[in-house]
Amino acid sequence: MSQQVRILARKAGWSVADIVCTATVGERPFEEEHGSFCIAVVTCGTFHYRSRQGAAVMTPGALLLGNARTCFECGHDHSSGDRCLSFQFSPEMLEDVLANVPGAKQGEFHAPNLPSCPELAALLADAEVARREGDANELEEVALRLAGAAATMLTGTPGRPAKISQRDEKRIAEAIRLIEDRGDEHLSLSDLADQAATSPYHFLRSFRAIVGMTPYQFLLRARLHRAAVQLRISADPVSEIAFEAGFGDLSTFNRRFRRVMGQTPSGYRLSGGPAVELRRLSV
Repeated sequence: MSQQVRILARKAGWSVADIVCTATVGERPFEEEHGSFCIAVVTCGTFHYRSRQGAAVMTPGALLLGNARTCFECGHDHSSGDRCLSFQFSPEMLEDVLANVPGAKQGEFHAPNLPSCPELAALLADAEVARREGDANELEEVALRLAGAAATMLTGTPGRPAKISQRDEKRIAEAIRLIEDRGDEHLSLSDLADQAATSPYHFLRSFRAIVGMTPYQFLLRARLHRAAVQLRISADPVSEIAFEAGFGDLSTFNRRFRRVMGQTPSGYRLSGGPAVELRRLSV
């Protein structure tokens, strides 16, 4: 079976790859093995998945579930090719996620897949955006959110709000101050969780429960806010403002800024009045 595998990000405990399969209808499947625990988002195409947990037809929006060191087959009985965003987890990382989901079965996935459903729509859109952007920090959060959502859906019960202790509140408050003070630096979910002396998944759940967004979303908002202020009060070049705010390249900054602010950085600067005067004075 022909596959093109592109690793998008890899860190301790997890990795994610964009996998494009070009197998044709009727092509004979061959046995493969999941090296780690796997949750793969089907983004395009259909195929038949068989594993120890059972068999299922995978369609766009569905989640393929694979247990570490177990064999599986993927076949294309009715259509050619597919594309998946495949997240791999170490046993330790997955166990940490399952331990934070009430009623979750420990040790392994007991079903081969989770079908597409409305509850996953927003998360899968975030996963697609993260794939396109290729940002490792964003992909790390998506990986953990996806694992938590899959574990919750497998319990057959609605997700419960995260229990927030005073210690968690203190941890998140300190993390917010860290982001505000050092938002221009490289701060990953793992970095923030280490600073808070807790696991990445627990930190992510606590942060979302308290702040209403993920740590990466908050960090991005803080960077964009800092850049927006500088665009209005200074005549510095847009590229310089972008880099000082913590963005690695200008194209990413322009795209993110326009998505959130509704206009380009240059357009935002010109629409603010004071920026126009600063620009005239600098000519």
